[in-house]
Amino acid sequence: MAADRRIVIENCSIATVDADDTEYESGHLVIAGNRIESLGAGRAPDGLENVDRRIDATGHLATPGLVNTHHHFYQWITRGLATDHNLFDWLVALYPTWARIDEPMVHAAAQGSLAMMARGGVTTAMDHHYVFPRGCGDLSGTIIRAAREMGVRFTLARGSMDRGESDGGLPPDFAVESLEDALAATEATVDEHHDASFDAMTQVAVAPCSPFSVTTDLLRQGAELARRKGVRLHTHGSETVEEEKFCHELFGMGPTDYFESTGWLGPDVWMAHCVHMNDSDIAAFARTGTGVAHCPSSNARLAAGIARVPDMLAAGVPVGLGVDGTASNESGELHTELRNALLINRLGPHREAALSARRALRLGTYGGAQVLGRADQIGSLEPGKLADLVLWNLGTLAHSSIADPVTALVFGAAAPVTASFADGRQIVEHGRLLHADEDAIARSTRDEARRLARIAARG
Repeated sequence: MAADRRIVIENCSIATVDADDTEYESGHLVIAGNRIESLGAGRAPDGLENVDRRIDATGHLATPGLVNTHHHFYQWITRGLATDHNLFDWLVALYPTWARIDEPMVHAAAQGSLAMMARGGVTTAMDHHYVFPRGCGDLSGTIIRAAREMGVRFTLARGSMDRGESDGGLPPDFAVESLEDALAATEATVDEHHDASFDAMTQVAVAPCSPFSVTTDLLRQGAELARRKGVRLHTHGSETVEEEKFCHELFGMGPTDYFESTGWLGPDVWMAHCVHMNDSDIAAFARTGTGVAHCPSSNARLAAGIARVPDMLAAGVPVGLGVDGTASNESGELHTELRNALLINRLGPHREAALSARRALRLGTYGGAQVLGRADQIGSLEPGKLADLVLWNLGTLAHSSIADPVTALVFGAAAPVTASFADGRQIVEHGRLLHADEDAIARSTRDEARRLARIAARG
């Protein structure tokens, strides 16, 4: 779209999620090319030139597009398995199946994962992919291709594992890479796919999987690689009490101290879960600017616990929301995490003061942009920022008696998405994807899930 072509959206409530939480009861937005040109109260200014489209958004709330900060797309084809397991038992149960994935399976799973998120308001997605069986094909390339086809902004966290069962890890030996191969493949992925520009649609992070599936050498050298290349770092951290015990037994220290000893704390790092964090851990994250991907549904599904999100936020830790893999959050949707984050955190010690509706919305938008290192580009509706935004239909029976639109979005039933835009390009209209065939994706993911199950059953 040429920079001077405009889309005008009018008559909607607007929650900008800017630094002042500016809101408009009835306002307008003007998109020019892939940027937000202007926004404010009332109707758009008269005399705008080159307007390609005007949208009457009466009954809608406009927000920044949702930003997903943690996911495992490949798990879409292993949903509904090991439903009564904790994390370690769940991993042991599923790794033998995951170790048999291939390129067609991963492409289909990526399409399914991206489709569910996009039709639910996600405009920036990420995938932490760390399973690379020998001879499996170009998994990183096929995941990136699926994101481009869907039209969403995307970060691939190129994961890795080099600690198999014979070295005390959880994954089967045939599902892990060597240290050298993991580092070489990660660097090649960064070189081929990472775009550092302001309006980048594809970025890459360095992402060894977890303390119990990678060696100390992979963590240290992975951090060195990321900083040499100028990209971000991502991993799992402090997810369960079993992980805490594992780190103390193997390394003589807890996960946060171990990560700090390997160069894995800093403003270019974000970690998934961070459920079991003491005051010292939270202080270390705040001091170093290390971010957190909060995944409330997955944490509950695996009985991992309740992350101390209110304490992290009070300390100044950047926190975003994550779907997590759909083998531990079968819905695969991020907009439901706004509500789940609020409700689950209110079960903790802060009770009703834990999170508000607006704080939950901030986690899912600006907070996610922070942990992905893109807060100057996305995450709030402000002139000059990229045109990633969502129009939520609140004129429904489900929301009809809730006066405040942000409360309706977060506390109420999942709101339909009438339109969402990524980089100024519309990707959803009336809840349906514009650039993908949802029925074909459903068939493909079902077929690939059955094929994987047959292969895994043969051993």
